[in-house]
Amino acid sequence: MDDKNQGKMSLGARLAYSFGAFGNDSFYGLLSGYLIMFITSHLFNTGNAAEDAKMISIVTLIIMALRIVELLIDPFIGNAIDRTKTRWGHFRPWVVVGGSVSAVILLMLFTDLGGLYRKNTVLYMIVFAVLYITMDIFYSFKDVGFWSMLPSLTTDSREREKTATYARVGSTIGGGLVGILVMPAVIFFSAKATSTGDDRGWFIFATIICSIAFISAWCVGLFTREVNSDIRKNKQDTKGIVGIFKALSGNDQLMWVALAYLFYGIAINITNSLEVYYFTYIMGMPKAFSIFSTINIFLGIIATSLFPILSKRMSRFTSCLVVMLCGMGLFAFAGSNLGLVLLAASVFGFPQQMVFLIVLMVITDSVEYGQLKLGHRDESLALSVRPLIDKFGGAVSNGVVGQIAIMAGMTTGATAASITAAGKLHFKLMMFAVPAVMLVIAIIIFASKVILSEKKHAEIVAELEKTWGKKFAKSNDTDVDSDVVIPTPISGKLMNLREVNDQTFSSGSVGQGFAIKPSDGRVLAPFDATVRQVFTTRHAVGLVGDNGMVLLIHIGLGTVKLKGTGFVSYVEEGQKVKKGQELIEFWDPTIKKAGLDDTVIVVVTNSNEFTDINLTAKAGQEVQAEDNVLELKAKDEKESALGGGQVEPAN
Repeated sequence: MDDKNQGKMSLGARLAYSFGAFGNDSFYGLLSGYLIMFITSHLFNTGNAAEDAKMISIVTLIIMALRIVELLIDPFIGNAIDRTKTRWGHFRPWVVVGGSVSAVILLMLFTDLGGLYRKNTVLYMIVFAVLYITMDIFYSFKDVGFWSMLPSLTTDSREREKTATYARVGSTIGGGLVGILVMPAVIFFSAKATSTGDDRGWFIFATIICSIAFISAWCVGLFTREVNSDIRKNKQDTKGIVGIFKALSGNDQLMWVALAYLFYGIAINITNSLEVYYFTYIMGMPKAFSIFSTINIFLGIIATSLFPILSKRMSRFTSCLVVMLCGMGLFAFAGSNLGLVLLAASVFGFPQQMVFLIVLMVITDSVEYGQLKLGHRDESLALSVRPLIDKFGGAVSNGVVGQIAIMAGMTTGATAASITAAGKLHFKLMMFAVPAVMLVIAIIIFASKVILSEKKHAEIVAELEKTWGKKFAKSNDTDVDSDVVIPTPISGKLMNLREVNDQTFSSGSVGQGFAIKPSDGRVLAPFDATVRQVFTTRHAVGLVGDNGMVLLIHIGLGTVKLKGTGFVSYVEEGQKVKKGQELIEFWDPTIKKAGLDDTVIVVVTNSNEFTDINLTAKAGQEVQAEDNVLELKAKDEKESALGGGQVEPAN
């Protein structure tokens, strides 16, 4: 397959992948949010309330335990997918098989398995546990395979971003639509007109969602294609739980933000999971849950869109949680007033997407903090912490929600009219008071322990930029035995390094080199090299050339503050690149609008390996990307004992 075909995706393939995201998140919404509702309110009906409550308690605790066990299996799932080699690719077989098997088994769980629990309780528990863990593992294969296959669909970053956008839209609609339709659909399909629906209504709704998941998985398998490239051969084994805990123990900032997010994650998972119970059993208005879910979708989209603006006023995790506590307090006293409930739920729900993005940013910033503190970079481990906590919070909420439903009397045959005052009080304490305490603990941890502000991160990155290339200086990869000529990686006006308005770079303490006042936003590889570092803010990239050069390309001054806004990175750490290959693209107006200097700085961090370092073009001259601008002469053995040269301007 030629490069052109590898880069371009058809509209059909993109739509198929988007439909796959729609089906994937519809399935997850049904599994994580509404299977527990079905189990607590309709599955067990022996005629003995105490026996039903016991069964509900055991089954929901089994689900919690199995979901936690599945967290330990996740890393092996990633490794198995990476090692899969078939004529259909790495990922598509798992998407199809995992999606098909998990859809069929989940649908089975929305039945009483032929009334088995009435005949043999122990056998039912065993069968249920086997089915559930099998379904969960196959779904994990499908989910990990589906989202991991995005880079394999195209080697073109612009095409990849378009496809990711389509997928995000499909994912948002799929996950949100389940919440909008669940109660009206269940009630509509039920044989009896009740406020909570019946077994038939739940089974038909589950059939629809599972069918969508099944069909969408096959659409991904049939209508997308994986492409092969060298980039995909640089994968390392997925790190396990032990590796994550090792990363946490060495990086205190990652540990504290993870602990704060753990309390937050459990709290919101419990409250969010109980919202459908609130509308059904406290208000007696299950169909109004659709209104709430619709509002939630739009609030999520708005919060995400406005995040760059709102983050300036609510940039702290703690600010968002205080707003959520206010919404939770209003929610607790809203009673059955629909308008007040929707307002309270909106105040509680609106900051959640912002918290997600803030935590993601802080965890990302902790990568550089850990690199500076520990001397090595644990990017994949750090970024795996948040999904792990999300899954753990969901697992705990599944077990807790079942116990709350029993405590409040919201089990088989219950209606809003049958819930006692004591049941309502217990329910509200568990839905609002307990999560509120956990949010307060999260606020205290974050406010007292997390120091990674924007300013602090900028200082850390600046320190790393000064020293990152030094560790390669004595490596065999950087042995230099011949003269080298370096072309500019970007078009613009050539500058002497000493003209740069930054003492660290202009003094030559990072290394000798040159600077460019850019006329273009495309940064190209100046020679064949290996990417040794891509800063998470995408404003700089470090290369070790096949010619022994250790090069830092730094875009702008103070641009770390932009947090990657206006920058697109086309490479990843460890990737081999060819001369002229695009590394980074940036939008110059974004830098200037922020009042920052857009000068692109290029420094040879092992310049002490050379002598007679000279610009080959005049400073102030306009140059084009890939024009030769710097000549470095390798030292002989005598010169190696003396010192590095300085850059002299061209005549």
